[in-house]
Amino acid sequence: MRTFTRTVILILIGFCIGLLFYSLLRQPDSLPLPTVDSLMATQVVGAPQSLDNANQQITTSRVNSITQAVAKVSPAVVSVNVLQLRQIVEHSPFNSRDPFLREFFPEFFKDRRYQQEIQEIGSGFIISSNGYILTNHHVVQDANKIVITMPGGKKADAKIIGTDPTTDIALLKIEMENLPYARFGNSDEIILGEWVIAIGNPFGLFEINNRNTVTVGVVSAVDRDFGEMEGRIYQDMIQTDASINRGNSGGPLCNALGEVIGMNTFIYTGSQYSDGSVGIGFAIPINRISRLIEDLKKYHKIDRDFWVGIKIQNIDNVIAKKMGFNSTNGVLVHYIDQGSPAEKAGMHLGDIITEIDDTKITSDKDVFEIIYSSDLRVGDHLSFKIWRDGEQIKLDLILVSLKNN
Repeated sequence: MRTFTRTVILILIGFCIGLLFYSLLRQPDSLPLPTVDSLMATQVVGAPQSLDNANQQITTSRVNSITQAVAKVSPAVVSVNVLQLRQIVEHSPFNSRDPFLREFFPEFFKDRRYQQEIQEIGSGFIISSNGYILTNHHVVQDANKIVITMPGGKKADAKIIGTDPTTDIALLKIEMENLPYARFGNSDEIILGEWVIAIGNPFGLFEINNRNTVTVGVVSAVDRDFGEMEGRIYQDMIQTDASINRGNSGGPLCNALGEVIGMNTFIYTGSQYSDGSVGIGFAIPINRISRLIEDLKKYHKIDRDFWVGIKIQNIDNVIAKKMGFNSTNGVLVHYIDQGSPAEKAGMHLGDIITEIDDTKITSDKDVFEIIYSSDLRVGDHLSFKIWRDGEQIKLDLILVSLKNN
């Protein structure tokens, strides 16, 4: 009996399972399985849209303030190609002191002199739509011919409008109109550590495909004073680690807004100023340059033949004690020209100059560097701080032309 009951139960279970499978097989094909073709169609339709979005995102991330600044300034940066005619002297290889040989064979002891055409390269940047260009004076010094090459390869002969060897500035002009030009920033508002961009023609690479070279760095320091170097005065220089090399001279140093804040001028190496960059380059502040441009256009030079009209001497302990002055810093005025700017400013014999333009004076060397080794010119003002009979007095002195006196 028990065996019969177990058999019946198993038969019923099997019957129910069979009904379940039968009902599943009878379901309508409302959700057909995707075919290979349908899957491919879906991928083909969706892929371009996803790829476009990804490319757009990548492109957006690549465009930043640096690339935008380069796009703004680079069209105005040019290659300056200079041909110079130099006098070459080749000394005689014969070094005999024998008068007999020199008298009868003088041709062997003569130095050979001849002229040779030398090609130099540099950079510059257009500052007006009608073709004014700024570069360094040392780039175009002794030039017989100057050819400007613009991005894209267009060339034009340039003439020198004016130069100032003291500040190492030259203003050129090409006869073209509607040119792209660079805008000036404010070099007095430079932020230490901000991004800067040097654009130019290092080693003449511009000539390969008529395109500029761009290097990026930061403002490493400001107000670097080097005094006199080969007849030039480099003061308040901007230091940067943006790579600057031979050929970059005269090109712009720009901020991330695409504004020119300086002119790349020279580099420093561990041994001497030379061609190899080690990440220490210097640029002339654009504010120093901009104040010279109108004079260069009008007078073609900067008039530095000015007159102060005083003679000074250093202060020793004897002079300080006699004057009742409690220091040996400063200089004593012991002569004043009649009718001179110093006299008109109110300076007296026996005055002790302690400051000029907020710079402390310790000796006559300081006075010389401020007045005669700077980029001062006729018409500039100098602020003097004077010690006189125990009182501090401020005087304003205007530099006048020596030619008219």
